[in-house]
Order: sequence, then structure tokens, then C-alpha cells
Amino acid sequence: MERWGRAWYQPCLPLGGDGTRVTGSQEHIQLSRQAAREGMVLLKNQGRALPLEKGAKLALFGKATMDYVKGGGGSGDVTVAYTRNLYEGLKTKEPQVQILEPLADFYRENVSAQYAQGVVPGFTREPKIPEELLTQAKAWTDTAVISICRFSGEGWDRKGIPGDGDFYLTKEEQEMVETVTGNFDRVIVVLNVGGMVDTSWFFANDRIQAVLLAWQGGIEGGLAAADLLCGEVSPSGKLTDTFAVSFDDYPSSEGFNESEDYVEYTEDIYVGYRYFETISGAAGKVNYPFGYGLSYTSFSREYLGAFLEDGVISVDVRVTNIGGRPGKEVVQLYYGAPQGKLGKPAKELGAFGKTRLLEAGDSQVMRLTMREDSMASYDDLGKVKKSAYVLEAGIYRFWLGGSVREAKEIPFFVEKDEAEIVAQYSEKCAPRALKRRLLSDGTFEEMPQRPERERVLGLAPQDVDKLEGVIPAVLERKQVQLSQPPAPGTVMLADVAEGKATLDQLIAQLTDEELAELLGGQPNTGVANTYGMGNIPDHRVPNIMTADGPAGLRIQPQCGVCTTAWPCATLLACSWNEDLVYQVGAAGAAEVKENNIGIWLTPAMNIHRSPLCGRNFEYYSEDPLVAGKMGAAMIRGIQSQHIGASMKHFACNNKETNRKASDSRVSERAMREIYLKGFEIAVKEAQPWTIMSSYNLINGCHASENRELLTDILRDEWGFEGAVTTDWWTFAEHYLETKAGNDIKMGCGYPDRLLEALEKGLITRKEMEICGRRILELILKFD
Repeated sequence: MERWGRAWYQPCLPLGGDGTRVTGSQEHIQLSRQAAREGMVLLKNQGRALPLEKGAKLALFGKATMDYVKGGGGSGDVTVAYTRNLYEGLKTKEPQVQILEPLADFYRENVSAQYAQGVVPGFTREPKIPEELLTQAKAWTDTAVISICRFSGEGWDRKGIPGDGDFYLTKEEQEMVETVTGNFDRVIVVLNVGGMVDTSWFFANDRIQAVLLAWQGGIEGGLAAADLLCGEVSPSGKLTDTFAVSFDDYPSSEGFNESEDYVEYTEDIYVGYRYFETISGAAGKVNYPFGYGLSYTSFSREYLGAFLEDGVISVDVRVTNIGGRPGKEVVQLYYGAPQGKLGKPAKELGAFGKTRLLEAGDSQVMRLTMREDSMASYDDLGKVKKSAYVLEAGIYRFWLGGSVREAKEIPFFVEKDEAEIVAQYSEKCAPRALKRRLLSDGTFEEMPQRPERERVLGLAPQDVDKLEGVIPAVLERKQVQLSQPPAPGTVMLADVAEGKATLDQLIAQLTDEELAELLGGQPNTGVANTYGMGNIPDHRVPNIMTADGPAGLRIQPQCGVCTTAWPCATLLACSWNEDLVYQVGAAGAAEVKENNIGIWLTPAMNIHRSPLCGRNFEYYSEDPLVAGKMGAAMIRGIQSQHIGASMKHFACNNKETNRKASDSRVSERAMREIYLKGFEIAVKEAQPWTIMSSYNLINGCHASENRELLTDILRDEWGFEGAVTTDWWTFAEHYLETKAGNDIKMGCGYPDRLLEALEKGLITRKEMEICGRRILELILKFD
């Protein structure tokens, strides 16, 4: 096939060695199921209620038995051939388990009727249990399984009010739980959710013996949950978030809904476990700590030694399966920096690893490594050295274990006699209106107030109301005629690829109009629906398509292409298995490539700051190391298939309400240590081909117009080599985005406004060429 053939010829081209397609293949579906099993978390298992005994009779309660949510909405939705709910999963285990069919029939018919009325999956109401079915179930078995599901999506946030049916149970669900726990001796709960939910209703409830956090498990999530319930696989997932006693216990809860125009990140670096393990009185407000997860077997961890060499800390540990079943274990290494002048969290995750499958009695020696300078803190106010990463004087301690609470201190430490400057930068993205921030002792410090940024537009403002949800027309473009010879002397992109001409020569031949067009998204072709990049016919620049992620290749249902729905990102992170996430990335990218698409808009890397963010299911964790490592693994997997990953949403996109105009007010320290750190790790370890800037403002400046973020930090400090895109139809101005280093405006650009800005001297041709070059360099990477 000729270079960029997948862009020129749109019919799907099989990738399989035997001529079969890989999109939605059984091989990929099995990998999705494997990943789902490995990321589901066993939260509770009193009296060894799980795994289910052979021959167990089950009464299945809750509409979620049938109303299964495979993933979230918006860009995370996927068109699939089918989904498997929990009932279908347990049915495959017969005769190991038996199901009370009349009760199952009741829920199936009720959910089907709600669907017929237009209710979206995940939003069905919990029906009242018919008395006759309850009586029949009590007479038939003493074991009940309760299913609860939740759905959220792009563009809206969740609710955190008791009884609202989102973070908390609805009144109907509460009544159902009371009825079931009052009538059955053994009660098991399965949570089909995409984000954090209330756990207090079962945490200390002795009438509920077992709880499986099944997350949103993709196409065969119900089968994966059944595999775990029946003991075919031992749970090995661990939480990548802290589950607090109540929503109000999260430090972000106070200001999350304060305004639709801004969010104040007053908790600063004390997000998730960094808050609960540090702030006085907060430790008792946790039900399930970060890193927690049960297994059907038991493990011992033997510390073997540690050393510091060439700036790298290495810790060796032997993990032994001392139980009676095969299983995998996650080992977590935490460090604690001296409080010094800057103040620090009590513990921070420094490294982690997951064992292979260990049979009973088997052992594995693991080495966990972390860079010494990763323990440095950023001094944004000049308490030690302004705008520097600093290792303050004192003793750095380390803990090893299976969760942040279970970790035990090891006999190893690093001592600094005086403060050490690890890296010196200059002030970037500093806050202007953030009033105060939390300190490690639980008090707050006042933040410097700066005048608002002056934004000189120089053009007549666009009507943003016309941009929201509207697909503007793109300029009519010529169709490429491959048989038509080029004009004499015309440089083709293939000439550049073959070394016959330079990129500078091609760019010099572009008219201002062609260059302006290049800096905006291009029309859809084939099955794509999120637009393309390139498309300069006279220079044979192909139109490279994009596709939504992160839960799978998203193609509109009317195209008739069913793809693989992968488990939600939070579940994947809870596997703590970078190799598995790599496999998911590679398999997903193979489907993307097969459908003639070049860029997969994933992974999503934002931090779980609040349980109420509507897109938390797309994101990995409250911890930036976990997010960064999982994102890097996903990117490496995707790009192993010569498909471009698009890491998003850069940055501080932690709320969906009014997302295109909301201002994230955050300190530079919190930005660098928490909200940018995962992106930084992924850039340095995996070099994504593209990064998508976010809709929101950061300290008064649109992220997509923020040169300090997109050029100074991303490119100059981190060494990012790829292209930056906007999120689709931002409210920001195209030429200001270009000047900031945002290379292309998606889903389309506004070339007329770019040309007007060029004519008025608001932007230079050179600035446009810099971004155009990066788009062409990106296209040259594709085969």
C-alpha cells in the first residue's frame, strides 16, 4: 500500500493475518474482559461470603441486574454489538450457581418497559419489589445479590445530595436495600459505577457481607464480574481513589458548586489521600483508603533492602502467596518528605508494581524504583527558592505495603543536610484571584492577588452562542486526484517523506490561505465523525482522521461498525498493571487503524479532584503518579500501531458545568505537583503525538490561549515534540491559540479570522508556519 493509503482510500482494510477484521473481534473482547476482571475491586468480604459456593442459589435484586452501564456518555461512549449484564454473566456459570428466574424476569420486564419509554440506560428507576416475589425468594434461598448502577457523561456534573440517586442512593434504592437485608442472611452487593459513590450504607452494615466494586466494565463487564463472584479469578484490583465517609468530607466539596464561573482549588496539593493522611482529624473520615483492595488469597511482603544510586532509589521486596488460591498482588512504595518551610503531605506514592499470577506458596522478588528528585516540592512563593523544585533539608522516609494505610515503614531513609535545588524555572500560570490555600497543619494562607489578565483581541468578537454545539461549515476543498500530475516544481509531502525536498520548501510554497486552512480541522471522511487534519490537495497532504476515546473507538451507530468497548479508565487504573493497559492501548489502536483513522483522542489524564466531576470515569486517579504511569502505558500501546494518541484535557479540566468558560483558580505549586504532573510523566515516558488543550480557563486565561502552559512548560521545560490541538470548538480566539502554540483548532478552524489577524499584524506568517510545520511533521509520522 502506498504512503497514507488509509487516508486516500476509505473502505475498511483488514489487518488480521488471515484476512479477518480485528474491530470488535473475539480476541479484543476477551482482552476487555480480562482487563475488567483485573481492575474490579473487592471492598468487603465478611465471613468469606465470596467466592460463591458451588450450587449457590441466588436471588438477584436491583434494576442494575439488567440495566448494565458499560461506560460513560459523550466521547467515552462506544457502539457495540452487545453488552453483557450481571444476570447474563451469572447465567453462564450454571450449574455452579442457580438464579431465581421469576425475580430476574420481573427486573428484565421492568427495565425493558422503561427503555421503551425513552429512559436512557443507567437512568432507570428502582422498582418496588412485589411482595409475592419477595416471599418466593425467601423460601428459595438465603443469598441475595444487590446490583446498583450509575451513569454520568461529558458536559454535566454529578450530584452529591443524600437521596439524589447519584453519589448517594435514591429513596427507592434505600428501601430496596432495607427490604433485602432484612430478609436474607447473606447479602452481596455489586456496584456498576464509573466514579466514587457513597459507601457508608454498606461499610459498617453487618447485614451486607460482601461488596464488589465492578466499575463500568465494558462490553463484557457483567461476565467479568461473574467470573470474580464465582471464584474463577481472584480479585486483584486496588483503589486509585479515597472513598470517604461522606461527600462533605472531601476538601473539594465546599466550593465545587459555589459558582459556574470559577472553581477555587483551595485544598491546593492536598487532594485525595494527601488530604486524608495529612490534615488533623481527616484520617477518621475514610471508609476505604487509597490503594485498598481485598483478594481471595493472602500475601506477605518481605523487605529485602534499598539503595540510592545515580539519583535513583531502588527498593527490593519479596511477595509470597501465603493463601490457598492463585492471585496477584500490588506493592506500593510511599515516601514522606520533611515538612520544612513549604509543608508536605504525610505520604505520597513514589512507585508501585504488580506481581505475575502467583500460585499458592509461590514468590516473586520485585524491585520498585523512583527518582530521588521526584520527591522535590515546588516553591511558588519564594519560601526557600522561588520558582524552583526543592528537596528541603531533613529526613525522607519510606513505607512499603498494600495500601496507603497498610504500608509499613522500612529501615531506609534519605537525609539532606541542606536544601537542594533540583530545577530552577520562572513563574508560569500563576493565580490572580485565588484567595487562599490549605497548609499541611490544617490552616490556610492568603494568596497574593494580581490584576486580571489583559486580553487584547483586535478583532470583532465571535458570537460564542453560535459556536456551542454547532458545526461550522468548512471551506470547500478540492478532491485529490491521484492520477493527476502535479504542477511543475510543486513540492509534495511524499517528496519530503522520501528526502527529495525539505519541509521548509513545502511550507514556503503554501499560500496564506492554505496555511490558514491547515491550522484548522478538516471535513470527515469514511466512518470518522470528529474531523481530520491536513488536507492540502495541491501538495498531496492527506486528510488524517481523528476518533473519540477513551473507552474504545467511537463510531456513529448509523455507520454500522461495532467496536470493542473497553473498561472505563478508572477501572483500568485500579488494575495497577501497566503491561495490561499497554495491551488495551495497542488493541484499541489496531481497531482505529483498521477503520482508516489516524489519531485516537485518548488517554484522558485529569485528576479525580472531586467525586462529582461528570467525566471521572474517563480519568485514572486522584494521584498523578498513577495517572501518569497508566497514561504513558496507554500511549505506548496506541503508538506501537503507528496511530497517534491525543492526551487530554490539558489542563485542570476537573468540572464539566460551564466547562468552556469556567476559570480554574489554582496555585502554581498545585498545578505542577498535582494537575500537570501526570501529563509531565506521560510526555517524558511516552511522547504522545498530540496533546489536546482543555476548554476551561486557568487563572484567568483560556488553556488553549495560554503560551506559558503550551509552550513554556510543555515544550521548553518538558521537551514535548508533538502537536497541540484544541478541544472541539472552544470559545477562545483562533489566532491567539496559534500564537500560544496551539497548532490546530478543532473540529474546524476559522481561516478568515486568521487571515484578518494576519493582515492587521496581530499574528505573523512565521507564527502560523511554526504551527503548520508541527501539523505536517505529525502527518509524516503516519504510514
